[in-house]
Amino acid sequence: MATDSTTVDPIHQFAIQPIIPIRVGDYDLSFTNASLFMLATVVVASLFLYLTTASRGLLPSRMQSVTEMAYEFVASMLRDAAGTGGMRFFPFVFALFVFVLVANLLGMIPFFFTVTAQIIVTFALSMMVILTVVVYGFMKHGFGFLKLFVPEGVPMILVPLVVAIEIISFLSRPVSLSVRLFANMLAGHITLKVFAGFIISLGSLGAIGIASAILPLVMVVALTGLEFLVAFLQAYVFAVLTCMYLNDALHPSH
Repeated sequence: MATDSTTVDPIHQFAIQPIIPIRVGDYDLSFTNASLFMLATVVVASLFLYLTTASRGLLPSRMQSVTEMAYEFVASMLRDAAGTGGMRFFPFVFALFVFVLVANLLGMIPFFFTVTAQIIVTFALSMMVILTVVVYGFMKHGFGFLKLFVPEGVPMILVPLVVAIEIISFLSRPVSLSVRLFANMLAGHITLKVFAGFIISLGSLGAIGIASAILPLVMVVALTGLEFLVAFLQAYVFAVLTCMYLNDALHPSH
């Protein structure tokens, strides 16, 4: 269907486009815009952390303070959720937090791709968390890790029902963890694009249209500020839930 120049497609921004086509037999291994921005996220985060800590001083600079605050923020979150024993997972949780945060923030730049608005990316991150919990849980506790599915104090007659519920709850974790991040980033960006589309459409209608576009413009500014807050909150939620799940690997009987 033909569209005019003022039509804005809010979904187009999430389309995955190949940059370097690569095919191996029946498999498509193309380097895409999603691949590019995942790589960019890693590079930006790594450079920021390196440059802000390369010349550490007793009197930290502003950027060094930001890095130290992020370090203490994640460390405190992990200790509160999983105890001091959970600090062995600090590099893993810190890397996840920084990756999600930087990816969210890069997605706020106009014409940039938001990798965390792709369900396959958030699901892969979630599965990495759950597999870490399962592998470490069995390595540390053996079959004692299965106590996670049998809460203490449950009457024997209810054990089969409770175990079934706990297993379903555990298996739903990667789904809920990934969908929460994906859905929030997707919905926010679509809303921004829709209101931006209103501005473009109304602006093409002359003086009355331009005057009418003021309200959508105000909404776009307000939503942009809200989306920056959501970008941080979603990184925090992803990290704090990761800490809670890792606590199950450390203390399955709790």
